[in-house]
Amino acid sequence: MSESEKKYCDSLTEYSRRKTNQVQVGDVWIGSDYQIRVQSMTTIDTMDTIGSVEQTIRMIESGCELVRITAPSVKEAQNLENIKKELRSRGYSTPLVADIHFTPNAAELAARIVEKVRINPGNYADKKRFEFIDYTEANYQAELDRIRDRFLPLVKICKEYGTAMRIGTNHGSLSDRILSKYGDTPLGMVESALEFLRICEDENYFNIVISMKSSNPQVMVEAYRLLVQRLNAEQLKPYPLHLGVTEAGEGEDGRIKSSMGIGTLLEDGLGDTVRVSLTEDPEFEAPVAKALVDRYTYRKEKTTFIPEIIYNPINPYQYQRRETVEVENFGGLNVPRVIADFSDILVEKHEDLKPIGHFYLPLPDKWRMNDIGADYIYSGKKSIPFMLPNGLKEILDAETWALHEDKINKFPLFDAKTFVEAIQRKDLHQSNNFVKLSITDLNADFIETIKQYTNVILIAETDNEAAMPELRKLYFDLLNSNVKNPVVLKRDYSNISEIDGQLYAATDCGGLLVDGFGDGIMLSFDNPVVANSTSFGILQAARTRMSKTEYISCPSCGRTLFDLQETTAMIRKNTDHLKGVKIGIMGCIVNGPGEMADADYGYVGIGKDKIALYRGQNVVKKSVHADNAVNELIELIKEDGRWLEPEVLEMELMNG
Repeated sequence: MSESEKKYCDSLTEYSRRKTNQVQVGDVWIGSDYQIRVQSMTTIDTMDTIGSVEQTIRMIESGCELVRITAPSVKEAQNLENIKKELRSRGYSTPLVADIHFTPNAAELAARIVEKVRINPGNYADKKRFEFIDYTEANYQAELDRIRDRFLPLVKICKEYGTAMRIGTNHGSLSDRILSKYGDTPLGMVESALEFLRICEDENYFNIVISMKSSNPQVMVEAYRLLVQRLNAEQLKPYPLHLGVTEAGEGEDGRIKSSMGIGTLLEDGLGDTVRVSLTEDPEFEAPVAKALVDRYTYRKEKTTFIPEIIYNPINPYQYQRRETVEVENFGGLNVPRVIADFSDILVEKHEDLKPIGHFYLPLPDKWRMNDIGADYIYSGKKSIPFMLPNGLKEILDAETWALHEDKINKFPLFDAKTFVEAIQRKDLHQSNNFVKLSITDLNADFIETIKQYTNVILIAETDNEAAMPELRKLYFDLLNSNVKNPVVLKRDYSNISEIDGQLYAATDCGGLLVDGFGDGIMLSFDNPVVANSTSFGILQAARTRMSKTEYISCPSCGRTLFDLQETTAMIRKNTDHLKGVKIGIMGCIVNGPGEMADADYGYVGIGKDKIALYRGQNVVKKSVHADNAVNELIELIKEDGRWLEPEVLEMELMNG
């Protein structure tokens, strides 16, 4: 792949917003000449006019600059007029966006009422029956002609009424036609949008925003990058981008997953409007999106210069983990390791290790480790005064390690200078040495020295505000120099709020992990519990280390057929001990099997108090009553041999 084919942003090191078209949505403009816009989506039934209005107002007051409302059928599309009138009568002029699913008639009506419509090319005038079809070239073109005929009326209405449009591809709802030709890939996502975009350009309609959403941040990032590259290659207009990780989930996990996908793209100057999808009330989404966006307001002024990347050694549209040698349990085929930074925390008793997932049980005189037990602890200048559990190893500052009586089971941490000095003294650990370095340490001599030592793990650190681009430059330099030592990502968030720290960490480290970089992670927070859970959460969201049950849950909307937050909490309570199992929880059949493309099991509303249960994308139980659906889900997991009783798991942990 040539360097021009790899190019998807202005610079990989210097922050610069991608130049785009300017799209008008009512009184709000979206594009590179304006600030990055924040938006969200209502969860109230669209037919509940006052409820929708009052929730919309709460969203606006929380920071939403656009509000999306579902319109799955003509009746909901009609009621958008009542919602809009009531909002305007109360003094709110925020643009409204109609979310359209399968129904062209609803879209055409909504486009005459609200300021923007969102269509999903995977199911708008296209087919989704989970069938593989072997198309001839003529048959494929006939399908495109049919789609054009169904789509053109909406384009013409949008032109006439000045209505904007978002062409929003979702990874989990690609049409059978696209899947048959391109597979379940970022390329398929991009082509799905481009087919509709070409029709718009033929009609000289350009008031368009594009999105490439997925519940998997890695897929999402690759799809947006590829979209920009394809727009440039085909000399299409540079349309603004709407960023979002769909079905991100709730709480910490949802925020980490959203930050990883959205933040990684914002770092490269991609993205003009943002929606964070959480399984929470929508007024809680905008502040998270705003926290992500605000980080880039003065990015150029706050960053230290990073030399430009001349040669990009990776394929930015396809994941491949960096090849490394194996050092102890780092690198090679090992999952990334978690190092807990306790250099400023005094460890005096067994209970002090609880925050990092290691629990001492006095009665059986044994240690227990949970699913997010740290692998290493960096204690700095003072060694821990008791024997550590087998699942935890200690790292000391090199000068402390040099004086320690146990120089076998403890490991030294050097900086670049002291490492070279230790080589001269022949004072290295025989199998496992940690060396922290920044980009300024990577001169030719140091690189050649490191390549001679296959018992060294590098710890990459930076205090640059542009942490991700600087660490990426460091990784690229190592890769281009054929350095194969494992590298741990190190970042310090101890002087900012825990919430912002989690968002920033998910961006800084997650943006590297999705590109195949990172054999470990070492985060510093004021609270070691937060540092530990964030570390494992980032690795899980990047799909590089699955340490807990993952929930792919939609953010709820007006078409949700049960209490999504309550149901998600109930499913989590009963299944959160199933390490590595992915469960999709979808409010309705519109976001059903498609949006759960990544899930092992699915729980989908199909009617009032009626649930369909899925194994992968295949429905296995239909019309299960909601009162019994969680139990039926558990039985399904048991049938597959993936269930473990919580008390059995507890006993296994206690017995080591």
